[in-house]
Amino acid sequence: MLYDHVADLDLTIDTYDLAQRERDTSSGFTRATTVISLHGDGEVGQGEDVTYDNDAHYSLRDSSTEFDLAGRYTVDEFSAHVAEIDFFDGESPGQSIFRNYRRWAFESAALDLALKQADTNLAECLGRTYDPVRFVVSTRLAEPPTGDRVIDWLDRNPNLAFKLDPTSEWTVDVVERLAETEAVQTLDLKGQYHGTTVDQPADPELYQRVIEGFPNALIEDPELNEETRPLFEGHEARVTWDYPIRSVETVKDLPWEPDWLNIKPSRFGSVQSLFETIDYCRDHDIRMFGGGQFELDVGREHIHAVASLFYPDAPNDVAPKAYNDPDPSGELPSSPLAPPTSPRGFEWE
Repeated sequence: MLYDHVADLDLTIDTYDLAQRERDTSSGFTRATTVISLHGDGEVGQGEDVTYDNDAHYSLRDSSTEFDLAGRYTVDEFSAHVAEIDFFDGESPGQSIFRNYRRWAFESAALDLALKQADTNLAECLGRTYDPVRFVVSTRLAEPPTGDRVIDWLDRNPNLAFKLDPTSEWTVDVVERLAETEAVQTLDLKGQYHGTTVDQPADPELYQRVIEGFPNALIEDPELNEETRPLFEGHEARVTWDYPIRSVETVKDLPWEPDWLNIKPSRFGSVQSLFETIDYCRDHDIRMFGGGQFELDVGREHIHAVASLFYPDAPNDVAPKAYNDPDPSGELPSSPLAPPTSPRGFEWE
């Protein structure tokens, strides 16, 4: 089992510190994250809290609370320790999944630190190798949607591939224009999101346009009900899931055993849950691809590292950070991304 390779790594933490990151994104919102740095034995391990609530990051930054982290542990003992800590300091996060995001930041920082203290990296520790990572560019179309954004990207780099978020405003003409590019590999229906700024209610007409218009693309997170479930009969193998996937149990709870899953490490909260789910997928021939959370710092390296080890050739939604800028400029990295030459810890770039 994957987790067995890291669970008993020794870990010494002396102090920690927090650093906030913030910038505008191509999706029209200002992203804030918090980088957690754990210090011990002359090494620094880092993780990134990707909670989608800027005020929660400001509260963490301004809080006088000191979390009880210093000590000597194994990775597994540290995981059990942080599971008992309220990293929201008595406040209720806007969404329950935010607790996983913040816990992942501390656990990934601890894994990074433990690997460095053992003078190794994640690939060596797991007995695997880092391979080049293929990525797709994730973007939402402008309003009203025309497809111009995708065409503009392809004019800049005709080899790009895309993951797009269809909305009810997508007309037949928009679908046909995008389909003609043959560059759309995943369509995220956002049907599993509720109470967020990206909600897309179940829309049978949209679903049918997408299923028929992109016959070779993966379709992510539909909302299944009496109207929409029949549309996917015969197309189940194309359906992939993202938002619900947080553990092996959540995979088993899906409407059918999937052929594809989107793996976002931060959703799992713990290293153990992430690795157990990857083990389960490998054992059950479930293909995986990586997903990002608009990471601004080291968290992007971590999702590259995981993708590189387990699903490098998949349509990974892990494009380098520069692709999320509101107006990307300069020479952008091309797919696939080359693996690191001298990685340490959980680092990849």
